[in-house]
Amino acid sequence: MNSNEQLTSMKNFYLIILITGSLLITSCASTSPDDVKVPLADDYFTLYEKSQTALRSGNYQTAIKQLEQLDSLYPFGPNSHQAQLSLIYAYFKVRDTASATAAADRFIRQNPNHPDVDYAYYMKGRINFSAEIGFFKELLSADLSERDATTARTAFNDFAELVRKFPKSKYAEEARQRMIFLRNRLARYELHVAKYYMERQSYIAAANRARYVVEHYPKTDAIPDALIVMVTAYDILQLPELSNKARNILKLNYPEKAKQVL
Repeated sequence: MNSNEQLTSMKNFYLIILITGSLLITSCASTSPDDVKVPLADDYFTLYEKSQTALRSGNYQTAIKQLEQLDSLYPFGPNSHQAQLSLIYAYFKVRDTASATAAADRFIRQNPNHPDVDYAYYMKGRINFSAEIGFFKELLSADLSERDATTARTAFNDFAELVRKFPKSKYAEEARQRMIFLRNRLARYELHVAKYYMERQSYIAAANRARYVVEHYPKTDAIPDALIVMVTAYDILQLPELSNKARNILKLNYPEKAKQVL
């Protein structure tokens, strides 16, 4: 925002404060003047600066209270958009996934053309990505590949939307790197399900799930094991044509792994 735009924004903000004060005074004409509290511009800037100081010091709960107050009392302040973006981040830092996602969705809905809207898309991905790998990952006994992949899929789609809409965003490259991790995670989950079907002798379901991995998650680390599931299941089902096709792909691309099904 250049100096002229800032000046215009400030003028508009003071005008809003003046109008708001006039309306409050008019609506409270029967009330004692001492009971009427008109929001002051100085209060806004003081509260905004306090919220940013709290953010910088890592005092996120305090920042949230101040930012929520700003959003409630001064929804059209000169730094209102930045305050809303800061609130997304603060919610994220205290692991309030629902509030962080709702705040990001709200910003996107209300400001689709804002120059910083890509940050809101990026934070949606970050929120779900962190929920996926878990702030408490060290407390989880189950392997990540065995956990439900719904959040991973949501995070992947969030990052994909960012990259699609804003390919030149400063957050796009990081989003792409996180998508690589998530693709491998999703592939391993599908492979886990395929192996689950194999253990229960549901060979058609196992082969179909493994084929899904090969077709939808190429170049992931789950591919060789998915091919092994396909070969094994097709052999049991006495489908030699499909078995040989999967075996040949395995031999060509993963010769060491192919030894397991020779």
